[in-house]
Amino acid sequence: MSLDVAATKPHERLAAALSAEMDAVNVMIRERMASEHAPRIPEVTAHLVEAGGKRLRPMLTLAAAKMCGYDGPFHIHLAATVEFIHTATLLHDDVVDESAQRRGRPTANLLWDNTSSVLVGDYLFARSFLLMVETGSMRVLEILAGASATIAEGEVLQLTAARDLRTSEETYLKVVRGKTAALFSAATEVGGVIASAPEAHVRALYDYGDALGVAFQMVDDLLDYGGTSATGKNIGDDFRERKLTLPVIKAVAKADAEERAFWQRTIEKGKQEEGDLETALSLLARHNALDEVRDEALLWIAHAKAQLQLLPEHDIRDMLSDLADYVVARIS
Repeated sequence: MSLDVAATKPHERLAAALSAEMDAVNVMIRERMASEHAPRIPEVTAHLVEAGGKRLRPMLTLAAAKMCGYDGPFHIHLAATVEFIHTATLLHDDVVDESAQRRGRPTANLLWDNTSSVLVGDYLFARSFLLMVETGSMRVLEILAGASATIAEGEVLQLTAARDLRTSEETYLKVVRGKTAALFSAATEVGGVIASAPEAHVRALYDYGDALGVAFQMVDDLLDYGGTSATGKNIGDDFRERKLTLPVIKAVAKADAEERAFWQRTIEKGKQEEGDLETALSLLARHNALDEVRDEALLWIAHAKAQLQLLPEHDIRDMLSDLADYVVARIS
């Protein structure tokens, strides 16, 4: 079977087109996550890095650089940097969320402990900054350092907003732009910057990544209430963890007094009983919350694809457009 036939999904086609570059990124990741004095660092990192994730964010960096005609070595450094930042945030997230499973496997904090997860995450952040510096670009450093700060800011904002029924859609978007979209947009932007692309193209790459990241998170929130085992999501995890995601925010905004009392009990107070998830799903359906979120995700995808049209014609550009469609195809 040919590679084109075998790789039917957009992210798989993109991975096939970037296979040589991704191999180089994986080699660099293994080299740079090594530690002479603390063997637990590569053990913990390898558990997550090698867990079979799609490597979507580093692929976006490689794709942007290649599409802009870059022929130097540093897109590999930047892709590895993006993956280290992402992995560090996952390690920290699992501690904050007290998660027991990630990508179908036990989390690092469960296999080792919270202290190891936090400290290894810190190590990966530090490693990512060393990789950034090797590019010699202050602008790249500014973009990725800024994204790291924005991610942390988004996570802290989520702490205060996640279980507060007063949280607005505007605040939700700030959280999503921080904790999810910031790394998508930085990943695509630095690919253009390292290739010395025209400013209009760099901006379009940033906007594509931002819109893709927002849609990606909205779809993730939807899958929690309407996904299947094939999507890797367990129905109701966000509800059980009392996360006030966009579907619930929309349902709360239309809730009557009785419905609002239900959300206050289950989300704000955390007093959940048998049958509450089914009640939550029925309320989301009653107020068309899932359909509305899907429609918003589609608008963000349309915006992402519009940004690609500002870039030169390229096979990679077409793959990135297909990738955007695939993000929302998971919920259609």
